[in-house]
Amino acid sequence: MNRYQEAGVDVNAGYELVRRIKSAVKSTARPGMMTGIGSFGGMFDLDALHVKHPVLVSGTDGVGTKLLLAQKLDRHDTIGIDVVAMCVNDVLAQGAEPLYFLDYIATGHNDPAKMAAIVKGVAAGCRDAGAALVGGETAEMPDMYAKEEYDLAGTITGVAEKDHLLTAELPQDGDVLLGLPSSGLHSNGFSLVRQILFKDHDVQLTDRPAALGGQTVGDVLLTPTKIYVRQVLPLVRAGLLHGISHITGGGLIENVPRMFGDRLQAVIDSQSWPRLPIFEYLKDLGRLDPADCFQTFNMGIGMVLAAAPTQATTVQRRLQDAGQKSYPIGRLRQRPADEAKIVIK
Repeated sequence: MNRYQEAGVDVNAGYELVRRIKSAVKSTARPGMMTGIGSFGGMFDLDALHVKHPVLVSGTDGVGTKLLLAQKLDRHDTIGIDVVAMCVNDVLAQGAEPLYFLDYIATGHNDPAKMAAIVKGVAAGCRDAGAALVGGETAEMPDMYAKEEYDLAGTITGVAEKDHLLTAELPQDGDVLLGLPSSGLHSNGFSLVRQILFKDHDVQLTDRPAALGGQTVGDVLLTPTKIYVRQVLPLVRAGLLHGISHITGGGLIENVPRMFGDRLQAVIDSQSWPRLPIFEYLKDLGRLDPADCFQTFNMGIGMVLAAAPTQATTVQRRLQDAGQKSYPIGRLRQRPADEAKIVIK
């Protein structure tokens, strides 16, 4: 054992991790990808895309305290999907196609099998989004993190034709708001979830409450975030959308108004879509009022699309053809004086 290993960092574990993840990284190859792992920097050739006026759109995000549940259950194969989803859904909201992704894992101890499971999840998310995994970093930091702890973050770069960018000026009075169902809690609100379940109540991740239909609490909470790129990007390219909102931290109340200007107001019917059991379970167990729920959780809607009334039916039909459900959940209208940019009824 050398002195670096004695200090808590095993470079041989890093080499073993690279060996384990090579095939997963290779599986994300797409046009424009120039390098695999091992180079000092990931390279991407924009000429391969034949975009006339390219605008690069970048985003970075993490998974938050959902990681604590993955660590508690020792289940690490889906959390990588979450970090990709959080990033690619964000750049999609600007009308961009995800191109390449880089991940960052910081841990107290580099367990190659565990780290490889995380990266394989990242690769699965990249394949779903059509993004290349061109690089990343696994930092072993004893004394900064406990041996079993890790943090996970990522960065995506996407591209859009300048004419296809979705800006706050595009949505109009009368636009129909279409909600795309979430797969669950996605990756937001978990500090409140943990407080309700584990501090206010003695819920175990292996419990199977009747309210969750017999599923374990852990299985429901770790359901990966839905990635919407394959279903929604063709609508952007066809010019069928005026706006997209990715429903993340802050729920519908904070995120829907981000896609349109101050002169407009979103009016949303909260009874217009089915809700997964986890939301009512948390609402009842935590004694939450509706405002808390809609400002913390996605409440069953992971993405909201704004479309002209004449295009809404076409958008829904195309989504259905792509295997994506959608629900008309409201409309945009002129914003009355001194009222909020969103009203949920």
